[in-house]
This record gives sequence, structure tokens and C-alpha cells, in this order.
Amino acid sequence: MYIKKIIIAISIIGVIAFGIFGYYLYNSVFSSNTNFEAKEQIVYIPSTATYETVLDSIRPFVKDLQSFDLVAQKKAYAGNVRPGRYFLEKGMNNNELVNRLRSGNRPVKVIFNNQERLENLAGRISEQIEADSLALLKSFKDQVFLSENDFEISTALGMYIPNQYEFYWNTSADEFRSRMKQEYDRFWNEKRLKKAEDIGLTPKEVITMASIVQKETAKVDERPKVAGVYMNRHKNGWKLDADPTVIYAIKEKTGNFDTIIKRVLYKDLELESPYNTYKYKQIPPGPIWMPDISSIEAVLNYEEHDFFYFVADVQNFGYHKFAKNLAQHNRNKQEYVRWINKQGIKR
Repeated sequence: MYIKKIIIAISIIGVIAFGIFGYYLYNSVFSSNTNFEAKEQIVYIPSTATYETVLDSIRPFVKDLQSFDLVAQKKAYAGNVRPGRYFLEKGMNNNELVNRLRSGNRPVKVIFNNQERLENLAGRISEQIEADSLALLKSFKDQVFLSENDFEISTALGMYIPNQYEFYWNTSADEFRSRMKQEYDRFWNEKRLKKAEDIGLTPKEVITMASIVQKETAKVDERPKVAGVYMNRHKNGWKLDADPTVIYAIKEKTGNFDTIIKRVLYKDLELESPYNTYKYKQIPPGPIWMPDISSIEAVLNYEEHDFFYFVADVQNFGYHKFAKNLAQHNRNKQEYVRWINKQGIKR
């Protein structure tokens, strides 16, 4: 009888222990283990991450790291870490957390425009994906890639069509660059290539011309008209005489692209540079800015008119006054010069 009681007692203790273990196991797997108040929390897992790196990354966002580790080990996640950007949701249990980190890498929306140089673009992209600016710039300037794809350093910026794209956060520099080449080829479809051919420009020349148009006017509705002026000059064998190209030439010559130049002086027009369109008839060797798609379309579909000149309209800021001949232009220009002198703008 005594032995029987002992057996019963041991059995009861075993059941209780098993129940406690089962309860702990259930809680470890299915009870909420997040430690943040927001609806979502972003966690970045670098490409070089180890399992220990993951634990350090999620430590601030989970209540019980030990229970997470238990589930992660059981689900073999520790040996199968995947880099990326992950959204953890409030109230997730360990099972859901591990599943999210195994397969929930969510893409990021990469947006860029208004970049002056490849250096600026590299900095902008590095803010949005894992690749750093140095790796991106090295990739952008890779001579083998440029040569194989018929680009030069001077035209390379034109390969990056500004828009909104989806990438995984852990995209490498070379992967980003290759995707952008695909997007460039997709942008220059048969219809756009035919339009470029019809106006006598190559796609690269269109982008360079578009960069000038965009620097001349921020008004999207005015860009086809401004493009028409430059195309009139180009088709008639004139120099483009574009102030923005001179400003770019000054910056390139001095190496100081942070300089703000609001006024082009007569002495600047003599600067020796292939970007100085007051000195050379040719379209500059590459874009002086990253043109928006609207500027590229403005060149491809430029407004046909008889205007050859334009100057800022001081009575309608942001827009310009257009002229068909030099006499009319000079009158418009005098009004602008009086205004700019009154503002005290000397450079």
C-alpha cells in the first residue's frame, strides 16, 4: 500500500511537472512576446549578420529573449539567418516572430530625383538601402560596366531615371546599378526611341538637353516651350547659350559643387569647358542635372514655335518672357537686369 501511494504521488508530480512544462512551452511559442507600443517596429538584419546579431537587433523589442531563442532554435532559424528589412507587429508571439524573420523581408520604396552628380545620387540611395555611398559610387563609376553598356562617366548619371522603385533593403550596390540599367532600357521603349530619332537626338543627348531645360524652369507646364527654344537654336546651328551649363562648368572647374551661383557674369562666358554652351555649339558631354521624366518628355515633345530667346519674367515669377528676335529679347532682358540689380544679387 505504501509503495502504491509513492507511485501515485510520483505520477501526480509528473503530471504537474509535465503540465508546467507544457504551459511554459505553450507560452514560449504562442504568447505575445513584443515589447513596443507602436503598431509596427522595423528591424534591419544586415547581410553580414549572424544569429547573435539578430538577437542583438531584436533585444529591445521582445520581452523574453530566452523564450525567443528557444523557439528559434527549435525552428532551425539560428542556422538560417536571412538579411533584410522586417516589420514586427505588436502582439506577435515567438512563433510568428521567427516566421516573420525567416520569410517576411519586405521591399522598400526607393525614391530619387534632383541629383546633380553621381556622388549625390550615391548618398541619396545609401539612405534607403543597405549598400553604403562609397560602394554605390564605385559601382556607378565602374569602367567595365560603363564600357559594356555604352556609357561614360559624363553620361552615367543619365542612366538613372528618377522615379519610385521597389527594392529589398539588402540590395547590393551592383544589384541596384543593374536594376537601374534595366529600368533605363525599359524607359527607352520603341516609341521614345522613335521620337528621339525624329528630332535628331540620341537618348543621351535628349537627357542632357532635358537637364538644361529642367535647370532653366521649375514649371512643368513651361518646359516644352523652353525645350522648343533650345531645339530651335540647335537645329539652326546656334550655340545653346544656356546659363545653367556655365554654372555647372564653374562648379566642375573649381570642384566646389556646393557653391550657389545665382548670376552668370560676362567673364564666366569665356570659361574653357565643354559644358560652356556660350563657347561651344555642341550639346554638353553629359547631363548637368538629373532631369525629371517630365523634362525628358518635354524635349521629346517640344513645343514648335518661332522663339529663340527667353529671360526670367519678373512680373510672373517662375515663368519666362519669350522673344523671336534679339531686339525684343534685349528689352525683356533690361527689365530683368534692373530687377536683379535692385535685389543686390551680384553672384
